[in-house]
Amino acid sequence: MLLINHIILVVLWLLFGILHSLLAADWWKRFMQRWLGLYYKYYSFSYSVFAGITLIGILVYQVYLQSGLLYVAPVWLKVLLGLPLVAGLVIMGALIKKYFFSLSGISVFYSKQAPVELELTGLNRYMRHPLYFGTLLTIWSLFFIFPYVKNLLACLVITLYTVWGARLEEKKLAALFGEKYKVYKSRVPMLIPGFPPF
Repeated sequence: MLLINHIILVVLWLLFGILHSLLAADWWKRFMQRWLGLYYKYYSFSYSVFAGITLIGILVYQVYLQSGLLYVAPVWLKVLLGLPLVAGLVIMGALIKKYFFSLSGISVFYSKQAPVELELTGLNRYMRHPLYFGTLLTIWSLFFIFPYVKNLLACLVITLYTVWGARLEEKKLAALFGEKYKVYKSRVPMLIPGFPPF
């Protein structure tokens, strides 16, 4: 039963990632635009609500899932890992706050909408996807503090999806910003500051 529950967890995270990519794909958005007509303007907001509810559901399942402990983390390690955990949460919080208006789709309820621009300042000077970096820093810090099998499985799936998702997103950004994005991509690493751009 324990194995099945862990397989279910992996499947849930995989489905979450696949659905996220599918519902954000340009071809799907074009289909929804034709199908929804004037109501398409609410698509991003509806998707954000759906993503939020499903994410909470998966996290609740993961938290309450009984799982084996891989090792006992000493107190000093937990304290030490608190630093990258806090850094990851601060990065995520700052970027979600900064982009909440446009990312959540809530902008549809306001008459004034911000133009789409390529962000090259702040953390984007050091990595092309700082929100993804903050997310990975947070989840891996949590895993090393709470080293359960379920957390390792979630981290592996989320990491694979994040790298894959970043690649898909970059195709959109290259199409949207053209040469400007290609130059930026050649100079700034994708996820980890200091790494060679790829």
